[in-house]
Amino acid sequence: MQVDRRILIQRHYVYGLLMAALGSVLFSGKAILVKLAFTYGANAETLIALRMLMALPLFWAIYWWQARKKPMSPLTRLDQVKIFALGFMGYFFSSYLDFLGLQYISVGLERIVLYLTPTIVLLISYFVLKKAISRLQWYALLVGYLGVIVVFIQDASSTGSMALLGMLLVFASACSYAVYMIGSGEMVKRVGSVRLVVYASSASALLSVIQILIYDPAAVFVQVQQIYWLSLLNASLCTVIPMLLIMVAINRIGSPLVAQAGILGPISTLLMGWIVLSEPITWIQIGGMGLVIGAMWLLVRNDAPKESKESVASKSKDLEASSPLN
Repeated sequence: MQVDRRILIQRHYVYGLLMAALGSVLFSGKAILVKLAFTYGANAETLIALRMLMALPLFWAIYWWQARKKPMSPLTRLDQVKIFALGFMGYFFSSYLDFLGLQYISVGLERIVLYLTPTIVLLISYFVLKKAISRLQWYALLVGYLGVIVVFIQDASSTGSMALLGMLLVFASACSYAVYMIGSGEMVKRVGSVRLVVYASSASALLSVIQILIYDPAAVFVQVQQIYWLSLLNASLCTVIPMLLIMVAINRIGSPLVAQAGILGPISTLLMGWIVLSEPITWIQIGGMGLVIGAMWLLVRNDAPKESKESVASKSKDLEASSPLN
């Protein structure tokens, strides 16, 4: 009986790690699909509108299923305003900046820059919230940003001066999402992770519709067939499904292990960029990516709570809303 229980626990953790790894890989596929869509003449405004509009019914189906099992209390007006602001920062503005940046840089550099989001959260916590940063964390920050500079130099040599604009746009996207992550910590306790994600994504969908109506009202109806298929894959396979996988994985194995599994994101993006988009892989890129991954690993190891599995599972629910929709 004891052996069987141990096997069940091992399977529980293995399945959790596999879900986290698959979720990370699927999330990273977003950049590939966006790059492919650009080759068919789509623009960032149209792509973000199609992505959010197609993802919205899937999010609400998840919400309906969750609400059937557990009734949810009504939100206050202040909660609604905060969620709308979080939806703007985390899902709309962040994604829009990311899509804009992808026009000028490789998918490998884009994913590595977005992978720095935890360091931005750390810096905001230090400068704004006055939280202390250990010496090891400072070293990790320096190594991580050095790695990004190395990969950027490689990108700039092949894509030219516009690479700087692309990197700055994606970095601004990561900053916007970092603000969302900090702000969502309090809200997820009040409204629940599923409801926060659904309501925030609904706000993002509304904003993306308003944007496309201003930019080009007919754009979502006149795209070639490939754009719609790529957007559907982006909304389902690279947005909603990985979000669910990451949330389930966090409940199973805790956020530190899920964050470590996220290392597969930049690696898989680099490989998919090479296979699908014919983007070259060089030793400079690999070296820079290694520096960034090593820095993030140090941060995760430094922050990993030394508590029981039950305590970790309980506290990790606060981080469920941080699954990157970028």
